[in-house]
Amino acid sequence: MEKLSIVKIGGNIIEDEASLTGFLKLFSNLKGHKILVHGGGKRATHIASKLGIVSKMVNGRRITDAETLEVITMVYGGLVNKNVVAKLQALNTNAIGLTGADINSITSEKRPVKEVDFGFVGDVKQVAHNAIDKLIKADFTPVFCAITHDGNGQLLNTNADTITSQVAVGMSNLYETSIYYCFELNGVLKDINDKNSVIKHIDTSLYKELLEQGIIADGMLPKLENCFNALNNGVKSINMGNTSMLTQENDNFTTITL
Repeated sequence: MEKLSIVKIGGNIIEDEASLTGFLKLFSNLKGHKILVHGGGKRATHIASKLGIVSKMVNGRRITDAETLEVITMVYGGLVNKNVVAKLQALNTNAIGLTGADINSITSEKRPVKEVDFGFVGDVKQVAHNAIDKLIKADFTPVFCAITHDGNGQLLNTNADTITSQVAVGMSNLYETSIYYCFELNGVLKDINDKNSVIKHIDTSLYKELLEQGIIADGMLPKLENCFNALNNGVKSINMGNTSMLTQENDNFTTITL
C-alpha cells in the first residue's frame, strides 16, 4: 500500500504568521501523499468578539449557536482555509480547501443534548474515502477545516483532532496512514514541567502503565484515547510533537503504535 500522511495543526500555529509559514514549508516538503487538517478557534473567538458575539465554552469545548456557526464558517472555511491554501500554492503544493460538505467528504450527526447543549456541533459518522482519494489521485492536496455537515443541508462545527483521526481511519482502507499531531510540546511528556522529558514510543502496554501512574492525565487523556481508537481501526502510526517532527533531522517526538 502507498503511504499517506495526515497532518493536523492547532490554533497557535495558525495565529502566528512566522510559525505558520515555517510549518507550511515543512508540510510542502513532506514526501508522498498528504492531507492537512486545521482548526482556528482562537481566530474565531477574536473575530466573534469584534462582532459583539460572546464565545461560550464548557470544559474547553465551544458552544456553537447559530450566530457562532456563521462566524466559524466564515473564519474556518474562508479566512483561515483560503490563506493556508494560497500559501501552499506559493510553495508549489497544489492544495484544495475543503469542508466536510465538499464532495460529501465527511458527514456528521448533531451531538445529542445531554447535560450540555453544544448546539451545532457534529460527531463524525462517515468519511467518503473514495471521493477524497479522487483528489489525491489527481495530485491535489486536500486541506480540511473543522467543519462537517449532516447530509441535510446543515453545517456542523467539528473537533479538528477528531476529523484528523476519522479521515485517517477512512483512508486506511486505501493507504498505509500515519497521523502527525503538531502542537506546542515536543511530544507526550513524562514530566509536564520538563519539556525535554519526551516519551519517544508508546504502545498499548506502556499506555496502560502511564495511565495507572497518572502520567497521562487531563487534556492528554482524550487525545491518547482518540489515538488508540484510530490505531485499532486501521491507522498504522500516530506522531505527536512540534512541527520539526516533519523533518528528517528531528527524532525527539512521540510515536504511538499498537
